Amino acid sequence: MELRQLRHFIAVAEERHFGRAAQRLGMAQPPLSQQIRQLEDQLGVTLLERTTRRVDLTPAGQELLERGRAVLAEIATLEADVHRVGAGATGVLRMGCCGAATYVSMPRVLRGVGERLPGVALTVQGEMSGAAVESGLRERTLDVGFLHLPVATPGIEHRVVGRERLVVAVQQGSPLVSGRGLAVGDLREQVFVGHPEGSPLQRAVDELCRGGGFQPRVAQSTPEISVMLSLVAAGQGVAVLPEQVRALRLDGVAYEDLADGAHVELVLAWRGEDRSAVLRSVLELVVELAEQR
Repeated sequence: MELRQLRHFIAVAEERHFGRAAQRLGMAQPPLSQQIRQLEDQLGVTLLERTTRRVDLTPAGQELLERGRAVLAEIATLEADVHRVGAGATGVLRMGCCGAATYVSMPRVLRGVGERLPGVALTVQGEMSGAAVESGLRERTLDVGFLHLPVATPGIEHRVVGRERLVVAVQQGSPLVSGRGLAVGDLREQVFVGHPEGSPLQRAVDELCRGGGFQPRVAQSTPEISVMLSLVAAGQGVAVLPEQVRALRLDGVAYEDLADGAHVELVLAWRGEDRSAVLRSVLELVVELAEQR
């Protein structure tokens, strides 16, 4: 039995009239009648009782009508699902997110995917170091990730999605808290809570301080922003962080802008060899969301 035959039979069965069914299908009546006869011959049963005025279903015809409708509905669903998969509108994507981007960029992407790509399931890991994101991409435990430039791993492509100003997290009540911002030189005598040595953010902090004529004194280092801010709140030092950290409010911590406009670039990275449609759809969405900021 061909799907075309099934569709033609259902049209006749629903219209109970060959002429109306032929008109509905956009074909002549004689070929339609011939196709139904051929279908009955193939199945070895009579499907329709024909009179000069109407067509009635036999019990076999009634069974084929009911089951045939279900078959066509299932095929329509299958076609739609295959189209969604091919268009990247469904699937699973594993995303990693560095540091402070966990608090702004990741929620924005999750909301966007939920609204625009409801068939895509994002599994996420946050507060990762940039090196851990790169490692996840390299080891194929992640499909896409947010991290700061530079990207060192060959074969990983990236797109800049944000230019983040750096801010200083200081203990609430510190003389540094003014609400007017700080110059790099104001941090000369401070102890720092640092990022992991060699990370893009720590390199940015080191370069910033060298530009101010001093080397930062790092008391403790951690890749986790929440731990870093807890140390700041405890008076263990100041921390220089991307401005997205302002979304994380912690008792005992205040944020001051850096007057010289220092910044880091946030990128979305993925394996260049990965050509999956779901990855392409999420990349396009993230770039669109970044352009709307």
